[in-house]
Amino acid sequence: MNAHSPKKAHAPGWDAKRAKLEHYFDRTALDAWAAMTSDAPVSKIRATVRAGREEMRNTLLDWLPADLTGRRILDAGCGTGMLAVEAARRGAEVVGIDVSPQLIEIGKERLPDDVKGRISLHAGDMLDPAYGDFDHIVSMDVLIHYESDQIAAATARLAERARHSLLFTFAPGTPLLRTARAIGQFFPKSDRSPSIIPVAHDLLKSRLSRSVPHAKLGRDQRISRGFYTSHAQEVLLA
Repeated sequence: MNAHSPKKAHAPGWDAKRAKLEHYFDRTALDAWAAMTSDAPVSKIRATVRAGREEMRNTLLDWLPADLTGRRILDAGCGTGMLAVEAARRGAEVVGIDVSPQLIEIGKERLPDDVKGRISLHAGDMLDPAYGDFDHIVSMDVLIHYESDQIAAATARLAERARHSLLFTFAPGTPLLRTARAIGQFFPKSDRSPSIIPVAHDLLKSRLSRSVPHAKLGRDQRISRGFYTSHAQEVLLA
């Protein structure tokens, strides 16, 4: 990143949504998400979400080089660090950042011995440039909670710190997701997640071309498993 470039502001509403996400993951549904990111039994609904997240995680990992030795990776919105662990096992040095301090603590407790020296997990803002630059940045199922202009602004800031690629997911504007958002039935009312915002892919690509004009859009892949639907986008920077 150019040290002399002006600092870009968050898109309007970013900080407010981030605060809601922190409250949700740290207080409302901590136990549910701790279970979802483990091998513990979960409901049939959450089992589909777990399966979908696993498929998406594997897709994003497949888009990274098989040998990550010497590469620095940012897992932006790492949760308990499942993707970070797999990247570290390929030889990467991984920095994981998540909005939820409690999920980060769970992640630290779960770190396998074979990767502890190559992963550092932090509670904070994934857009904070203080964490430095990276070869690859991966952000899985974080930007699904944001509008297209906010996604474009966030990816522009992340792209400033990535040498080779940025991989992220968003909620595609499918009829199913739009209906589910309207009726609010992704999860039981007691621990319903923050709003997932469906975004039209063509609109997002247009915004990305303006916000990250030096980048090239690479592969994209939609994954749907029961109550899980998410769309991955690769942004190539070199």
